[in-house]
Amino acid sequence: MRLYFRLHPGESIGADLVLSFIKALDRQLDNPAVLVWDRLTAHRAKVVKEFMRDSPRFDNFFLPPYAPELNPVEYIWSYLKTNSLANFAAFELNVLADAARKNGRSLQRKEYLLRSFIEHSPLSLRLK
Repeated sequence: MRLYFRLHPGESIGADLVLSFIKALDRQLDNPAVLVWDRLTAHRAKVVKEFMRDSPRFDNFFLPPYAPELNPVEYIWSYLKTNSLANFAAFELNVLADAARKNGRSLQRKEYLLRSFIEHSPLSLRLK
């Protein structure tokens, strides 16, 4: 298990950014992967659906509409905000984004911690 993410400070996330991320992820991974999506319109865009349909590597799981308590990513951000980013005061967006990237990367390979975020969620999702 590993966390993959990108931050785009000051930008709206559209289908083009989602597709770019998925294509980069596809090049990075050797094994099949489960993608857990919230209901952002860009996640359900036609170009994204077409790419996912043609890529057997990914299995998609959509969260119900507005269910942040089910989304493990919400627990990741909560952890970062109450631990490594607690009391961090940034006066510029790029400084905050750099700190968030650095601290997010520190979680990328901490499987025990990533699994705890999933287990804390009431999802009935089982990962091997």
